[in-house]
Amino acid sequence: MKEGKVLVRFRLNGKPVETFTKPNDTLLNLLRRNLGITSVKRGCEVGECGACTVLLDGNPVVSCLILAPTVEGKEITTIEGISKEGELHPLQQAFIKAGAVQCGFCTPGMILTAKALLDKNPNPSLREIKEAIQGNLCRCTGYTKIIQAIQLASKEIKSSCISD
Repeated sequence: MKEGKVLVRFRLNGKPVETFTKPNDTLLNLLRRNLGITSVKRGCEVGECGACTVLLDGNPVVSCLILAPTVEGKEITTIEGISKEGELHPLQQAFIKAGAVQCGFCTPGMILTAKALLDKNPNPSLREIKEAIQGNLCRCTGYTKIIQAIQLASKEIKSSCISD
């Protein structure tokens, strides 16, 4: 044990991680500072913007409000963890097709939030999509293209499941 630090073990994008962190450090700081995962954006740091969203055991959380030691034994997924074998996830592809990526700052958190929604509900209604992403702020798109991208991804995922 390093002085003033605690060892935390968890899985990051499917791979085991062991690292030391301060007891009061946030998951956001652990990911960015200790592990170099800069796709997890530092936004408001008070849980309001969703830029730092990651999946914690499959559920979207704002990493700025999670104490790093509490992820012991958990699974953390960042945007890097959703593509498989170099292939973009259908949500990533849909965001590109729909033009839902503008400055890109909100995109990782938005896609992870949408992934959690589609994992639980592969055919969400417009209302369910809007409710799911309400904690993720975007200053560029006005949300229309983001919603269209999520709807497109839902169709793509359903059609790939049918053909498998």
